Amino acid sequence: MLIIPAIDIIDGKCVRLTQGDYDQKKIYHEDPLEMALQFEAAGLKRLHLVDLDGAKAGKVTNGKVLERIAKHTALEIDFGGGIKTESDLQEVLQSGAAFATIGSLAVKNETLFSEWIEKYGAEKFLLGADVKGHKIAVGGWLETTEEDVYGFIGKYVAKGIRQVFCTDISKDGKLEGPSAELYKKIIEQFPAVFFIASGGVSSIEDLQQLRSIGCSAAIVGKAIYENRITLGDLGQFNHSTI
Repeated sequence: MLIIPAIDIIDGKCVRLTQGDYDQKKIYHEDPLEMALQFEAAGLKRLHLVDLDGAKAGKVTNGKVLERIAKHTALEIDFGGGIKTESDLQEVLQSGAAFATIGSLAVKNETLFSEWIEKYGAEKFLLGADVKGHKIAVGGWLETTEEDVYGFIGKYVAKGIRQVFCTDISKDGKLEGPSAELYKKIIEQFPAVFFIASGGVSSIEDLQQLRSIGCSAAIVGKAIYENRITLGDLGQFNHSTI
């Protein structure tokens, strides 16, 4: 299983939120590049980079941070947060992201996202499914839709998407363990998908559980920053990329 460390950015700094709440913000590092270099030095190969300013503003805001990390590391980066227009998408891909993470847009503008898949190739995208009670949530998790997570993923798998990450909002940032049962059901329904678990990971045991149910990868954020999991601990996992 691939371990993907997360860096969330606000004002150019490395932060973490609890349950997506901007009022529950904690700064962990002044320089995201320094953090990324630590991940790379530990043998990690990929990075989940989230532009929280961009997610709030509705446009990519921290493209320069992406550019710096892409220039100074060999990490394979997926970047999300505020990708709403084709110029945003082009900026992200040209700034060095291997994959553009698309979440809310895939819910609210299926036509546009489908056009991008056709034009740029499905392999350039990571589909983000934020869920609350098996329903898709959007808009920084402030809005729960009536769309079922299985239907949502299935719709884009049919269009060629092969990478999906799923975050259970009720778990994110709380270090209470991941939604293994939900992930297991998704994996059973979409066995060909490179499925990435996200949210709630608090220990090595959580990661072992995710590996045992068939997750292709797991995003780990707060557990690393709070020293629940050390970078050295992650050596037991396979760091090969897709």
